[in-house]
Amino acid sequence: MSDLTLIILAAGDSTRFNTPVKKQWLRIGMEPLWNFVASRFENTKKFSKIIITASHNDVTFMHSYTNNIIVQGGSTRQESLQNALLHVSTPYVLVTDVARACISDAMLERILEQRDQADCIVPCLHVSDTIVYANETVDRDQILRVQTPQLSRTDVLKRSLDTQVEYTDESSAIVANGGTRLFVDGEDEAFKLTFSGDIKELGCLEAPSNVTLVGNGFDVHAFDDKGEMFLCGVKIESDFGFLAHSDGDVAIHSLIDALLGAAGMGDIGMLFPDNDDTYKGIDSKLLLSEVVKKLYSFGYNIVNVDITIIAQTPRIGKYKEQMRKTLAQILQIPVFCVNVKATTTEKLGFIGRKEGVGVLSSASLNYYNWTNK
Repeated sequence: MSDLTLIILAAGDSTRFNTPVKKQWLRIGMEPLWNFVASRFENTKKFSKIIITASHNDVTFMHSYTNNIIVQGGSTRQESLQNALLHVSTPYVLVTDVARACISDAMLERILEQRDQADCIVPCLHVSDTIVYANETVDRDQILRVQTPQLSRTDVLKRSLDTQVEYTDESSAIVANGGTRLFVDGEDEAFKLTFSGDIKELGCLEAPSNVTLVGNGFDVHAFDDKGEMFLCGVKIESDFGFLAHSDGDVAIHSLIDALLGAAGMGDIGMLFPDNDDTYKGIDSKLLLSEVVKKLYSFGYNIVNVDITIIAQTPRIGKYKEQMRKTLAQILQIPVFCVNVKATTTEKLGFIGRKEGVGVLSSASLNYYNWTNK
């Protein structure tokens, strides 16, 4: 068994990346960037286990992609690393950032070969340009650009991070606490993805797949003699509402399931459980907005949606255009990409007896195409 654990830090919020998609969810083919990075390291078969840090909102969805250990990160890089280190028992740990996606096997070998030579092995690049700091020319031979991954003795790293001081990398923490550091040659190709324009520097990344993902949703709500009726986010003139935990907008609930289904993200009950008082009486448009936000941050684009409202009553013909416009605004797609239809059951079944309404929805997604940015 290997004496080495890998930690991939992927819990950041990508505020500097300036796209709707968090950079760890950019698609490489059909694979999110964080899993692409993990798979490259996993294929080397050098690690006893791989630990990936994730933001609170990402943890559940990430589990559907990998059998590696997913650990909830913290508010800072260092806090995320400390959370991951709680799961490390090997004598050595390699820490890398998901933003460095194109680490070569040769660079990895240079780091691992020196594991016994210092408490932390650090890849770096030398500077060829003249460096001026505070109007003084600095000896560029003394300037190094530090990269990741960095290999550390686990016990030394854990002790070094047991502090209130925030460090930007492992080696700085170790050296500040009396440990040793050894530099090895890094690589220009191990470029760190920080801003959206940086992606052109990462030659190992293939374009996202142009596959279309399709999902379906179906929901039913019984009528209630209390409350107001909403369908597709539009108030319907009616003497009764829906029996439901939220505002009962059965059309939006069906649509949410279709969107989640296309993305492989479960169903509405997983995100908004009906035993949680947070969602009691909530406007379903808010729930849909939250789902849309998740979809875009996870690297999806919404292509189109199609909704069939199955009801003997109420009649919704006069509301269709308002429904389309309301949904299009929330989904952030053109109105012509939203279709709303209505039908009856010819007075058959509970819908025909005017006891409730059923809604069938379909949605299609594709991946955010970062190659055009």
